[in-house]
Parts: sequence; C-alpha cells; structure tokens
Amino acid sequence: MQPPAYRVPFVVDRSRAPQRYYLVNRSPEPLEGVRLSLLGSGQMLPVSTRRMQPGGVVAFAAHGADLSRTSVVIVRWFRSNGEEYLWRVSF
Repeated sequence: MQPPAYRVPFVVDRSRAPQRYYLVNRSPEPLEGVRLSLLGSGQMLPVSTRRMQPGGVVAFAAHGADLSRTSVVIVRWFRSNGEEYLWRVSF
C-alpha cells in the first residue's frame, strides 16, 4: 500500500507581481535546504535558505519578456526525513 500523497507545502503570494513574489511555507513542519532557480529565458538570482519554518517567507524576483510563456521557477526542498521534493511554479 502506498503512503498518502504529500501536499505541496508552499503557496506563492503574487500580490506584488511582477516586481516581487513571495514563497510561503504553509505547512506545519520546517523545511530544509529550500532553493529556487529559474528555468527558461528570464533572469533571477538564485535564492536559498537552510531552514524555512512554518509560516516562513522567501522573496524572489524574476525579470524577462513574457515570463508566463518562457520561464518557470523550480523549488527544491527536503523534509525532515531527508526526502527531496521539486515543484514547478508558473508565472
């Protein structure tokens, strides 16, 4: 029997888009090694944090022409049990 699905622990606050976005940890657990990187033709400085507490927020900014068609942000993190996860965020 498979374990239950693990819900993505993040929500992206787009209230200040397109200048700035906020990744929010909405889970009840701290997350380790959270890293954000941009895949595509846009530009973004890589963002990382060693530990993101519940309710924690990481800000990021991406720039480029038509990001919604040309780029995605990849979020990588680890749970406390060491399992690695990836999530793709569209603009």
